[in-house]
Amino acid sequence: MDLLLKLRKAYPDRYGEIKKAHDFAREAHAGQKRSSGEDYFIHPCAVVEILADFGFDSSTVIAAFLHDVLEDTPVTADELRDMFGAEILSLVEGVTKLDKLQFNNREEAQAENFRKLFMALARDLRVIIIKLADRLHNMRSLEYLPPEKQQYISKETLDIYAPLAGRLGISFFKCELEDLAMKYLYPAEYEDIVSRTQEIRRQSQVFLEQICNTLTEELKNLGIHGEVNGRPKHYYSILKKIRKANIDIDQVYDLLAVRIITDSVKDCYTLLGLVHNLWKPMPGRFKDYIAMPKANNYQSLHTTVVTGFNETFEIQIRTYEMHKIAEYGIAAHWKYKEGKTSGVESDMESKVRWLREVMDAEKDAGGAREFMDAIRINVFDDEVFVFTPKGDVYDLPVNSTPIDLAYKIHSEVGNHCTGAKVNKKMVTLSTKLQTGDIVELITQQNSRPSLDWLKFVRTSSARSRIRAYFKKEQREENVRRGKDMLERESRRRGYSLSDLLSVSALPSILQRMTMTNEEDLYANVGFGGVTTNQVLTKLIDAHRKEHPIETIEVPVVAEKKVQKHSKTGILIGGDSSFTVRMAHCCSPVPGDEIVGYISRGRGVAIHRKDCPNVAGLGKERLIEASWDNSGAESFSATLHIISEDKSGLLAQITAYIAAAKISITSATIKTDNAQGTAETVISILINNANEVDDLMGRIRNLSGVIEVYR
Repeated sequence: MDLLLKLRKAYPDRYGEIKKAHDFAREAHAGQKRSSGEDYFIHPCAVVEILADFGFDSSTVIAAFLHDVLEDTPVTADELRDMFGAEILSLVEGVTKLDKLQFNNREEAQAENFRKLFMALARDLRVIIIKLADRLHNMRSLEYLPPEKQQYISKETLDIYAPLAGRLGISFFKCELEDLAMKYLYPAEYEDIVSRTQEIRRQSQVFLEQICNTLTEELKNLGIHGEVNGRPKHYYSILKKIRKANIDIDQVYDLLAVRIITDSVKDCYTLLGLVHNLWKPMPGRFKDYIAMPKANNYQSLHTTVVTGFNETFEIQIRTYEMHKIAEYGIAAHWKYKEGKTSGVESDMESKVRWLREVMDAEKDAGGAREFMDAIRINVFDDEVFVFTPKGDVYDLPVNSTPIDLAYKIHSEVGNHCTGAKVNKKMVTLSTKLQTGDIVELITQQNSRPSLDWLKFVRTSSARSRIRAYFKKEQREENVRRGKDMLERESRRRGYSLSDLLSVSALPSILQRMTMTNEEDLYANVGFGGVTTNQVLTKLIDAHRKEHPIETIEVPVVAEKKVQKHSKTGILIGGDSSFTVRMAHCCSPVPGDEIVGYISRGRGVAIHRKDCPNVAGLGKERLIEASWDNSGAESFSATLHIISEDKSGLLAQITAYIAAAKISITSATIKTDNAQGTAETVISILINNANEVDDLMGRIRNLSGVIEVYR
């Protein structure tokens, strides 16, 4: 059927606007081609058809026609708003990629893109529906792209889009996206599973028909209305089972599956009894998702049975309403049609409560990649179901702990939690919970959270609430600690923190990191919400752009002077007469490849060639430098040793240095009681880089040492 004819019948009240969007998109994409050589407009039409078949509202269809015009055509947001209104613009912008922003790398761009997508999703669920339909059609035509793009897009689909479709309960999207991605990521396994399952199904077709006929007859005898049919298992789910259990495909029990759909929950349990009377159930292979639905609202009874001929197969039993939800998920409840009711909106809100919880934690994420980590943990992981002693059921991600449950119940329960009993036995707070565990939480009013909890909590809600507590309760200390950390790291890189914070781009940097002022910045660094590297990378980049190096006349060495030796141990262009100094940011020593930087009034600064600051110094002021091995014999080097705050460790370190016959000129140690770490700074005299590298390697192997650098 012609697409416009189908849309006219499905959306008679807004067909005029739909036709307008159709014509507008066709004109905007005129002349553009897909990798297949087809007109680009075929793509938005395909996306619209997928969504129309699902029965989504007219605004979703209009936005689907227009979903690429902001990204791929000269059309502006203002034009789109004037033509189609604010609602349509919001949907299109939610789907549009962040192609106009500048990112440090592809990973950061992807993470930021997904952060925007999820924030838009939290505002309007239709955004992700359009995006899923968009991705599905792109995956169907992936064969026309180069192999490296096929791999990248397929991995993104398998990591992000397919799990998200599953979390929303849209199995139609999830299964096809997974199978298509598997085809390109694991081609050999895909071909093997496809050929072997097809052969198994062909051989078992008669058996499967007999099972379905038997069940259909039994339903008639019981007077229960329902339908019975075979269910093919999609290929990627077979691959996951094979890998997880390390088994062969012949050992996968549910390659053959039968589904019974009936009218009521009562009928479901009646039919379960019937099935277990007909065939022997396999122990441990029964799951009651009716009593305990999945987080995406999936409900069904699953049981695996064995026939008298030792053939196994799975049976799923559900109501028609459950089946609709299982196939279409959130789409089955879509009521964004004209004339929607508040009651329906509330129902939809409840079905994506998990998403709201993740988005609540977004403001506490240290950056886009940290946000994506939270998304992967809380959206894409399987779940466990645990009980409280009162019988309340809570769903949590796999590997969740009692602390995750405590914060799931209430932030005050989490903040005052001191212990837990699992199945009436005392356990540690880091214990991983299993489905069916009965968890009793022990609280004390005067107790408080521990930063160590961040090492093992699984959920973003728990993580964000722990951080929020320390942000509030220890802000002063966090500010002091964070400022000290930034100042120390700035000096190590050859900068003054005050200079870096004077850049005009500071407000925009703070805004991008969801902070309002310098104190917020210090506090976030202090409690671990953002790293010194994340902050300084942005500040140093802004500083270099605002303070470019002025071009000055570089002295030309017309003729290399022959020197017996250099008092400094450094030759500049073969000449030993220059005033030189060692850069503190990298502290070069003999054996390091070096380069000189001509500074104003302070001679030539000597840097290691791999020093991160060299790239931003300006080539016009760099000059050739080399070591004069006939000159000075000893050079100063500074080692920074980050370790556990462990008694006797400093003595071990100094003993190693003494054994190497290396002189120590100074040593300081600073402890961080909150983190349980210590930073030892030791200045030594060495002859060459090999000596210091060997020493660093020996210290690095000491128990309790976390990091050694100079």
